[in-house]
Amino acid sequence: MKHETIEKNAGLMAMLIIIVISAGGLAEIVPLFFKDSTTQPIQDMRTYTAAELEGRDIYIREGCHVCHTQMIRPFRAETERYGHFSTANEHVWEHPFLWGSKRTGPDLARVGERYSDDWQRAHLYNPRDVVPTSKMPSYPWLFERQVSGDNTASKMEVLRTLGVPFTDEQIANAKTDVEGILEIDALVAYLQALGKTHSNYDVR
Repeated sequence: MKHETIEKNAGLMAMLIIIVISAGGLAEIVPLFFKDSTTQPIQDMRTYTAAELEGRDIYIREGCHVCHTQMIRPFRAETERYGHFSTANEHVWEHPFLWGSKRTGPDLARVGERYSDDWQRAHLYNPRDVVPTSKMPSYPWLFERQVSGDNTASKMEVLRTLGVPFTDEQIANAKTDVEGILEIDALVAYLQALGKTHSNYDVR
């Protein structure tokens, strides 16, 4: 019997398993490369400003994405708490994307403008001043360090090669736009932009 031959031959079994999984994976994944809903940006989406882009890098540097996801799953408990579920075309300009997989803190996909700038600053300076049970660390150094802006234009140029439509004007003004601002201001600008770079969904 053919199935008995396969079952008794570990090498053959492994090879056939790999073939089947590969075929199934390709059948699921390859079509996504040709769908507008996964490859084209959501309507009316804008790029990050220079300050928001620098804030995003600070967010990554400080490991915020380790404890906070930016991916709302399509379940009622998720959408009632966080807003419209995340879609692929919201993230086509994200390099790297920050969906994450662990929620020590809440999802931040649509946190933009849900809290004031002052609240965000107080929360980052000492989270327990505004959320007494918070496990989040404090980030007082963000209030002391300045963004130089030396590499902002270069970052935009690299991202433009990856498909992010930064304009020549944005790139030319990048250093001036962020030079001398505090890191906390850049990070707050990024947080306030989350879920606000497009107008398709009512996320309130």
